[in-house]
Amino acid sequence: MPVDRLLPSDEARELIELTRDIADKVLDPIVDEHEKAETYPEGVFAQLGAAGLLSLPQPEEWGGGGQPYEVYLQVLEEIAARWAAIGVAVSVHSLSSHPLLAYGTEEQRKRWLPGMLSGEQIGAYSLSEPQAGSDAAALNCKATRDGDGYVLNGSKAWITHGGKADFYTLFARTGEGSKGISCFLVPGDLEGLSFGKPEEKMGLHAVPTTSAFYDNARVDAGRLIGQEGQGLSIAFSALDSGRLGIAAVAVGIAQAALDEAVRYANERTTFGRKIIDHQGLGFLLADMAAAVVSARATYLDAARRRDLGLAYSTQASVAKLIATDAAMKVTTDAVQVFGGVGYTRDFRVERYMREAKITQIFEGTNQIQRLVISRGLGS
Repeated sequence: MPVDRLLPSDEARELIELTRDIADKVLDPIVDEHEKAETYPEGVFAQLGAAGLLSLPQPEEWGGGGQPYEVYLQVLEEIAARWAAIGVAVSVHSLSSHPLLAYGTEEQRKRWLPGMLSGEQIGAYSLSEPQAGSDAAALNCKATRDGDGYVLNGSKAWITHGGKADFYTLFARTGEGSKGISCFLVPGDLEGLSFGKPEEKMGLHAVPTTSAFYDNARVDAGRLIGQEGQGLSIAFSALDSGRLGIAAVAVGIAQAALDEAVRYANERTTFGRKIIDHQGLGFLLADMAAAVVSARATYLDAARRRDLGLAYSTQASVAKLIATDAAMKVTTDAVQVFGGVGYTRDFRVERYMREAKITQIFEGTNQIQRLVISRGLGS
């Protein structure tokens, strides 16, 4: 059921209605087919881009939507409520565009931003490595200066849209220690770049997650974003926004699971009564609803701080932690509401439960979020 949202403008309300219309007509009819078959939905991202939904929080001067982050995240939640894999990919695309927007030169922005923000080109974020997940400073993929360019060697892991993206925001080592990491904008068709077999994941089946391998792949120096050695600070600045994106996706999954559970509880009868009228189940659904509303409030609080130019790193971690833990609990309870049939693939709630799990892991595990929050308490 549509969420009654408090939005800052008529334009924002119209945008939410547009998103719901597209999500209902374009995403919802095909999500089950693609998730079960694990097939990529060709053309979907182009449709989202044509509607302006891939560049909502970006400045209008570069072709973005110029929307507040609180509005963008609510749009993202609506998309994820229909199809979590698409919601995650949209969030990752925004994450991948951030370094160029925030740290790129005027020339770089003019050259690459139009394609990104129009949705003609889809991006992927390439930070993690097999031995460097939460500890991003431990990465080994190297970028060695060679004349007017850099030669890339090494591997990357857990890349959403890997092998399908048009560009990769890559973090590679150009020196020693945490200040020896740099950021590059790598084209997807770069010679010397190859991809592994898509991971066989628990959920998010329709959008591939792969490893990437750089074998003497050469990029020109003009694809360095920011300064040499600035990569880790660029990565972390993008991740704060990315964590809000995952929080919104998690709330979308939880809202979808709640809606399915409420619908089923109003249709299913036992002992002559709708099961929602049994107090034990009614209270369970009430707790689920409270968890969804509370989780949404955390990401909106962080987003509003971001929109006002205030520090929001701690609040982003709070939102990511609360929203994703809530999604895991709500989707698990939704399966319980359905009983035995909830454990089958005849109903969507089992998929929501599988999809919710990964939100507790990527963009920094929830253990890392607790570390970020605890450090913020002492500052």
